[in-house]
Amino acid sequence: MSRDLALHDVISAGIAVAAGLAAALVLRVVLRWLGERARRTKWSGDDVIVDVLRTVAPWAAVAAGIAAAAAALPLNRAVGHTVNQILTAGVMATVSFAAARVAGGLVRSVAQSRSGVAGSATIFVNITRVMVLAIGFLVILESLGISIAPLLTALGVGGLAIALALKDTLANLFAGVHILVSKTVQPGDYIRLSSGEEGYVVDINWRNTVVEELSNNLVIIPNAKLAGTNMTNFNRPEQKLSVTVQAGVAYDSDLEHVERVTVEVAEDVMRTVGGADPEHEPAVRFHTFGDHRIGFSVILGVGEFSDKYRIKHEFIKRLHQRYAAEGIRIPVPARTVELRRTAEPVIPRPRVP
Repeated sequence: MSRDLALHDVISAGIAVAAGLAAALVLRVVLRWLGERARRTKWSGDDVIVDVLRTVAPWAAVAAGIAAAAAALPLNRAVGHTVNQILTAGVMATVSFAAARVAGGLVRSVAQSRSGVAGSATIFVNITRVMVLAIGFLVILESLGISIAPLLTALGVGGLAIALALKDTLANLFAGVHILVSKTVQPGDYIRLSSGEEGYVVDINWRNTVVEELSNNLVIIPNAKLAGTNMTNFNRPEQKLSVTVQAGVAYDSDLEHVERVTVEVAEDVMRTVGGADPEHEPAVRFHTFGDHRIGFSVILGVGEFSDKYRIKHEFIKRLHQRYAAEGIRIPVPARTVELRRTAEPVIPRPRVP
């Protein structure tokens, strides 16, 4: 110590610490009130910022109180410098974690607003958090008087060995970034791979893509495999799509009457069934003179891929009921089998000399 410790030094230090704690309590109450107001807004970014401030601001107030208490005490230069460095490093670490949360939350908010779904592309969130924490770590080392130049050199040399060891992981990472940047697949899209897997894309993280099937099972696909396989995206370029239903009527049917009745049923389904596209104009196209019927296709419109099962279900039920009421016959396959009785074959006997 530079001089002897006096009573007023202890009182001043206690007042500084108490003031820091009181400020932390007041900030916590005020920020809780702001958090309630932020939750009422439509933008989710203010929720993230207020939530982070509720963590950072009280700790910063406590650190400021401790720093003021240390300044009030008769500490020598070395001890005071050490205390200030520790407090500065603590505040910077708290700010770094808070900044990582803010940046990750903002990136998540942007990803959700652009994709329009609850799922998020966590690959960008994780990359943002790692970058912010890495920068904060380097700043903390620099504030403590530790030179970061040798560390950066060592990281540059060791990065090659790490890249070779994590070749598959890095391939999946860059493949996931490429998929999201090119917008070939986004969370919420319904996709089907050439290998047969299909479902909704739930998330694209730094290693794999999570696809939820209609049976609620999850399919985990490595990003590199997803980027290198043939894939059908039923949400691109637009979410609405057409569904074709095959049907057929007997040869003695009035095809004009059949077409008119079928279109009426299809239009009724488009208007009344949830998931159908009411703006779609149904179409009937005759295409085949079959063995026992004239085949045709009915083209319906649905809002998204998973709705096609319900639309086809309702259309077939209503079409069958309407055909029965209109007297339109749907023939069934018939085969004629002719049996002929033949004489028993005569087996020649061998001749014995």
